[in-house]
Amino acid sequence: MNLQEILLDIHALEEELLDFERKYGIRSETFYAAYMNGEEPEDESWVLDFGEWASIYRTWLARQAEYRNEIQHIQKQSPSLIGLVRVAA
Repeated sequence: MNLQEILLDIHALEEELLDFERKYGIRSETFYAAYMNGEEPEDESWVLDFGEWASIYRTWLARQAEYRNEIQHIQKQSPSLIGLVRVAA
């Protein structure tokens, strides 16, 4: 994936995370820490949502790392913002 594709994917994932955050009233970071500590959903109907939410959050974390790596790679070639900023057409 190139930088723009990674960024578009991050934004799409963030929209999905926001939907879960609005639905359950907590930030994804808080949810994921509890989920990884083995906390079980209070309601059986939440099980599928929690699995999906955790998967989306893991993917978001991976894309964030990919983005940082790509930015570092680009900045090694040119340490300024020039070349990173793209004006939408």
